Amino acid sequence: MRIMTTLAATVGAGVLAVGLAGCGSDDGSADADEGYTVGVANFTLAGPYFNGMDKAIAAQAEEADVDVVSTDANGDAAKLASNVEDLISRDVDAVIISGGPLESAPAVLNSLANADIPAVLVDRKFQTGEYTSWIGPDNEQIGVQDGEFLAEQLPDGGKVAIIKGGPADNSIGLARTNGVKSVLEGDSAFTLVEAPDFGGWASDGGLKVMESLLTTDPDVAAVFCENDAMCLGAQRAIADAGLTDQIILAGVDGQLEALQQIADGTNYKVTGLNSADEIGRLGLDRAVEILDGEDVEKDTVVPSPQITADNAQEYIDKGTF
Repeated sequence: MRIMTTLAATVGAGVLAVGLAGCGSDDGSADADEGYTVGVANFTLAGPYFNGMDKAIAAQAEEADVDVVSTDANGDAAKLASNVEDLISRDVDAVIISGGPLESAPAVLNSLANADIPAVLVDRKFQTGEYTSWIGPDNEQIGVQDGEFLAEQLPDGGKVAIIKGGPADNSIGLARTNGVKSVLEGDSAFTLVEAPDFGGWASDGGLKVMESLLTTDPDVAAVFCENDAMCLGAQRAIADAGLTDQIILAGVDGQLEALQQIADGTNYKVTGLNSADEIGRLGLDRAVEILDGEDVEKDTVVPSPQITADNAQEYIDKGTF
């Protein structure tokens, strides 16, 4: 078994493999012809979610005795396509694609199809192009869960702010927000306020957006964020404004720091699990199943349980990203 992690910087063909370890022949040399080699094409490893997924794929590959070559496009679509071409040139047997906020990657999918290499999408399902299989959450249902929770927590209604990750066409974020809206928009007791700026899916972005929101809408009763990282930043802004007792928060993903806030009984009340660890591991397993010739689902929806103070410690104990 060997695991190869590709750094963002390119050397020679553009992929630098490091961290070789594992089983080889009696003289200690690795036999590259044994078993499968799976490429991982990450659009970005910036942020705990995508980094956690990449680590989960590597961990599952080690257990399955599968070689992994992981790449990072640093948020550049052209670099993602280049990385996939590099993976193809390395004769990988399958490629797992973690698309992050990227909506489509036709060049990537076309290259893999032309090379007859299976493409397994994790978390992000591209809007165009043909892929072999996808594994991810029902993002709209996670939003519905959060919306229903907020409705229960605020029986008299109130103003609910929404912090989006962006960009405007991000289908994952839109699905989550639309889920919340589907619950709350029909209730006249609630007023929804969408932040005009995007939080960029990051804690610092959530902090800045929340600070701006509090200058225009200091009377908000709750905040929904399209991911936990932004909600953690928003929570800091709320605390700095002395409004912790007034405003509750709802997020998505199940990030460890958010789970701890929920378990500790703070104003961070709920999140919907979108497990980077589970999806990453399932993605590696799916690639192996395809290579073994098994019939697999085209699309697999991974359950996204609601996490509140009642069960947060259970998920902390299981471990998360």
